[in-house]
Amino acid sequence: MAYKDLRDWIAALERAGELKRIRAEVDPILEVAEITDRTSKSKTPKPGGPALLFENLTGHPGSKLLINQFGSERRMQMALGVDSLDEIAGRIRELLNMKSPEGFLEKLKMLPMLAEMGKFFPRTVPTGPCKEVIKKDKFSLLDFPILKCWPQDGGRFITLPCVITRDPRTGKRNVGMYRMQVYDERTTGMHWQRQKVAAEHYRERLRMGAQKASAATESTRSPSASASVDIMARSSGGSMLAEGTRPAGKMEVAVAIGTDPALTFAAIVPAPPDVEEFIIAGFLRQQPVELVKCETVDLEVPANAEIVLEGYVQLDELRPEGPFGDHTGFYTLEDDYPVFHVTCITHRRDPIYATTIVGKPPMEDGWMGKAVERIFLPLMKLNLPEIVDVNLPVEGIFHNLMIVSIRKSYPGQARKVMHGIWSLGQAMFTKCIVVVDEDVNVHDIGEVTLKALNNIDPERDIQFTLGPIDSLDHASRLPNYGSKMGIDATRKWSTEGFSRPWPDEITMSLNIKAMIDKKWKNLGIE
Repeated sequence: MAYKDLRDWIAALERAGELKRIRAEVDPILEVAEITDRTSKSKTPKPGGPALLFENLTGHPGSKLLINQFGSERRMQMALGVDSLDEIAGRIRELLNMKSPEGFLEKLKMLPMLAEMGKFFPRTVPTGPCKEVIKKDKFSLLDFPILKCWPQDGGRFITLPCVITRDPRTGKRNVGMYRMQVYDERTTGMHWQRQKVAAEHYRERLRMGAQKASAATESTRSPSASASVDIMARSSGGSMLAEGTRPAGKMEVAVAIGTDPALTFAAIVPAPPDVEEFIIAGFLRQQPVELVKCETVDLEVPANAEIVLEGYVQLDELRPEGPFGDHTGFYTLEDDYPVFHVTCITHRRDPIYATTIVGKPPMEDGWMGKAVERIFLPLMKLNLPEIVDVNLPVEGIFHNLMIVSIRKSYPGQARKVMHGIWSLGQAMFTKCIVVVDEDVNVHDIGEVTLKALNNIDPERDIQFTLGPIDSLDHASRLPNYGSKMGIDATRKWSTEGFSRPWPDEITMSLNIKAMIDKKWKNLGIE
């Protein structure tokens, strides 16, 4: 069953023994982060520790703060309403395998499935709990217990927002998750890395503004001069201004904080730009997301959200954002990003502030990343059907290492898979790809290490290439651009230029193993 809202989710966590209420006074400046970091890294009694609900926050009497809600495999399964994440992968495979019906009877058989799919689409309702309190005049972001996570952070950061934008040309909505540094009572940074969908919406607004500015001046200069007005990148975050002009105007934005777990998770999913995250959330929760119209901007937001921030980004405004202690385990350094101006805040009565912290793994985001890995494996296989399995080790922080097993059928296939992965959306940031044969368990790092290091000749089997790099990568030669490495750790074939004999792997015969299995208890070893 889908969780109606964050409060329904919290109640379920408490019933399952997965929630700890913290009634001692704790400061949202650094103290919450230190408590949560220790909890998420604990291994007993359960890996990842419990979800934490802080109920006595310094400087915020009466406020509540939820953190580490996704911080274990069990809670990720609970959040998505499954006993195993492979259940969702199975649903995706069913959708991908759906074929066009050829006859009338086949069309009739498909009707229940099509009706089921219709449940995924969001629906607009007149009002919702997020409208219980509406503040258009007197409001402040500082009323909420927003965290400062690490000592060198540039300030307080909103870290678990569902940021809603609209494509200015198609009108399609996007829900993404981007950190927001709080500058003052009514403004924040908007950390739109250049490869994110919201950043493209922002650039498209800039292009449209530049075109209008160019058209307005065309009568006073030559066509060639007008054509020379070109949109250029200014910051590593992908904020864009026009050379020779600064397009004025605003881009409307809404931010939902404290949504049901499926929608929060959907905001981090690397979905195709044409697929709305509201639909993905509906698919994950098997019920539609209910939306309400905003008060001051032309956008829709989740009706059951705890807090909604409405406002705009001024197109000609950038401001330094950061530093920020990031999931790499290092601080992301200061850089220029757009500024979000809040025009209205709506929220539930006594809203619960949902947040997270990132840092050296393992942490809450690692469990979310592993869920993405399992759920979207079928989509990877759709593009690269030879893939058997993948593993994104938590220590590889999502984009630094991917281990892939393949069903090898022809020479050079491992290299083909590397380049195929680098062409798949956010997977383009993968710094290191290790490709192994199908009989290797990619989740057994010991086995992968043994097989990979035995199977490679480094000069022959390591491939380097240049391309886009994650904005958080502090080691790349340039911001957002650097080198990537692929390792072909598959068994080499003669058709790949390997003429030496390839040795057999050491294994015991099955009949001896069976014989010792029968004798084992009587040996007294255990």
